[in-house]
Amino acid sequence: MYCNFCGKSMADDAVHCVYCGRRIGLVFAQRKLQRPREDRKIAGVCAGFAQYLDLDVTLVRLIWLIGTLFSGGLGLVAYFIAWIVVPESPFTELAPTQSPVPTDQHS
Repeated sequence: MYCNFCGKSMADDAVHCVYCGRRIGLVFAQRKLQRPREDRKIAGVCAGFAQYLDLDVTLVRLIWLIGTLFSGGLGLVAYFIAWIVVPESPFTELAPTQSPVPTDQHS
Protein backbone atom coordinates (compact mmCIF):
# COMPACT_ATOMS: atom_id res chain seq x y z
CA MET A 1 0.00 0.00 0.00
CA TYR A 2 1.19 3.52 -0.76
CA CYS A 3 0.47 6.74 1.11
CA ASN A 4 -1.56 9.04 -1.14
CA PHE A 5 -0.04 12.14 0.45
CA CYS A 6 3.72 11.49 0.53
CA GLY A 7 3.99 8.50 -1.88
CA LYS A 8 5.95 6.26 0.50
CA SER A 9 5.40 2.52 0.65
CA MET A 10 3.53 1.24 3.73
CA ALA A 11 2.57 -2.10 5.21
CA ASP A 12 -0.76 -3.44 3.93
CA ASP A 13 -2.42 -3.23 7.35
CA ALA A 14 -1.20 0.31 8.15
CA VAL A 15 -3.78 2.89 9.20
CA HIS A 16 -1.44 5.90 9.47
CA CYS A 17 1.59 6.78 7.36
CA VAL A 18 4.78 6.46 9.39
CA TYR A 19 6.42 9.25 7.36
CA CYS A 20 3.80 12.02 7.22
CA GLY A 21 1.36 10.81 9.93
CA ARG A 22 -1.78 11.08 7.79
CA ARG A 23 -4.54 8.52 7.79
CA ILE A 24 -4.31 6.16 4.81
CA GLY A 25 -6.60 3.57 3.33
CA LEU A 26 -10.30 3.72 2.65
CA VAL A 27 -11.43 4.40 6.22
CA PHE A 28 -11.71 8.09 6.94
CA ALA A 29 -12.70 9.61 10.25
CA GLN A 30 -15.83 11.70 10.32
CA ARG A 31 -14.91 15.36 10.55
CA LYS A 32 -17.06 18.19 11.77
CA LEU A 33 -16.91 21.70 10.43
CA GLN A 34 -16.14 23.78 13.51
CA ARG A 35 -14.34 27.03 14.21
CA PRO A 36 -11.31 26.17 16.35
CA ARG A 37 -10.49 28.21 19.43
CA GLU A 38 -6.82 28.44 18.47
CA ASP A 39 -5.05 29.47 15.24
CA ARG A 40 -7.66 32.07 14.37
CA LYS A 41 -7.13 35.55 13.01
CA ILE A 42 -10.66 37.00 13.16
CA ALA A 43 -13.33 34.39 13.83
CA GLY A 44 -11.68 31.09 12.89
CA VAL A 45 -13.79 30.47 9.79
CA CYS A 46 -10.82 29.88 7.47
CA ALA A 47 -9.07 27.75 10.11
CA GLY A 48 -12.21 25.63 10.46
CA PHE A 49 -12.49 25.10 6.71
CA ALA A 50 -8.77 24.30 6.54
CA GLN A 51 -9.11 21.62 9.22
CA TYR A 52 -12.24 20.22 7.61
CA LEU A 53 -10.70 20.06 4.13
CA ASP A 54 -7.26 19.03 5.48
CA LEU A 55 -5.54 21.98 3.81
CA ASP A 56 -3.06 24.58 4.95
CA VAL A 57 -4.84 27.47 6.69
CA THR A 58 -2.76 30.04 4.77
CA LEU A 59 -3.94 28.56 1.48
CA VAL A 60 -7.58 28.72 2.57
CA ARG A 61 -7.16 32.34 3.70
CA LEU A 62 -5.55 33.26 0.39
CA ILE A 63 -8.29 31.56 -1.63
CA TRP A 64 -10.96 33.28 0.48
CA LEU A 65 -9.27 36.68 -0.02
CA ILE A 66 -8.98 36.22 -3.78
CA GLY A 67 -12.60 35.04 -3.93
CA THR A 68 -13.69 38.12 -1.98
CA LEU A 69 -11.78 40.49 -4.24
CA PHE A 70 -13.06 38.97 -7.49
CA SER A 71 -16.66 38.46 -6.39
CA GLY A 72 -17.36 42.07 -5.50
CA GLY A 73 -17.39 41.47 -1.75
CA LEU A 74 -19.55 38.35 -1.81
CA GLY A 75 -16.82 36.43 0.00
CA LEU A 76 -17.01 38.92 2.87
CA VAL A 77 -20.75 38.32 3.21
CA ALA A 78 -20.14 34.55 3.07
CA TYR A 79 -17.51 34.92 5.80
CA PHE A 80 -19.95 36.68 8.16
CA ILE A 81 -22.64 34.09 7.44
CA ALA A 82 -20.16 31.28 8.15
CA TRP A 83 -19.13 33.10 11.34
CA ILE A 84 -22.73 32.87 12.53
CA VAL A 85 -23.61 29.41 11.16
CA VAL A 86 -20.45 27.34 11.82
CA PRO A 87 -20.29 26.36 15.51
CA GLU A 88 -17.24 26.90 17.69
CA SER A 89 -15.32 23.87 18.85
CA PRO A 90 -16.10 22.92 22.44
CA PHE A 91 -13.78 23.79 25.29
CA THR A 92 -11.37 21.04 26.16
CA GLU A 93 -10.60 20.85 29.83
CA LEU A 94 -7.27 19.48 30.84
CA ALA A 95 -7.03 17.12 33.77
CA PRO A 96 -5.67 18.82 36.86
CA THR A 97 -2.03 18.08 37.38
CA GLN A 98 -0.68 17.11 40.72
CA SER A 99 2.32 18.90 42.05
CA PRO A 100 5.31 16.63 42.44
CA VAL A 101 5.87 15.40 45.96
CA PRO A 102 9.44 15.98 47.08
CA THR A 103 11.14 12.74 47.95
CA ASP A 104 13.92 14.41 49.89
CA GLN A 105 12.42 16.21 52.88
CA HIS A 106 14.72 18.01 55.30
CA SER A 107 13.51 19.13 58.70
